[in-house]
Amino acid sequence: MWHRHPELIWELSALRQHWLFCFDPQAKGNQALAWHHDFSVARERLRDWVTISGTRLDRDRPTRITVWPGGEAEDWTEPDTTERPVAKRTDDFLAFVEEQVKARIAEQDATIREIVNIDWSEQS
Repeated sequence: MWHRHPELIWELSALRQHWLFCFDPQAKGNQALAWHHDFSVARERLRDWVTISGTRLDRDRPTRITVWPGGEAEDWTEPDTTERPVAKRTDDFLAFVEEQVKARIAEQDATIREIVNIDWSEQS
């Protein structure tokens, strides 16, 4: 359930970007070795993140957040970190992807509307 844990998404995204850089046709010859070295280090971090996040093959829970005295907002409430069984893993992932696609399309549409409105206001 990596897609439900931002810390895992960040780590995996960084690895992907690093891979794209290191295996680009314009990359220096030693970049592939650098990627494999960095990947071995990242695997340890991923293991730590998975342990912290609490995600397992058969159950998942939201990542626990350490509360720092005086650091929380006034309306902050501690999130529910109850473990729940994982059922229909594929359906959950597909729903996540669909959510992400809709959100990104909405963001793109908003940006286009903003650009078009700026262009029209400049022509007046």
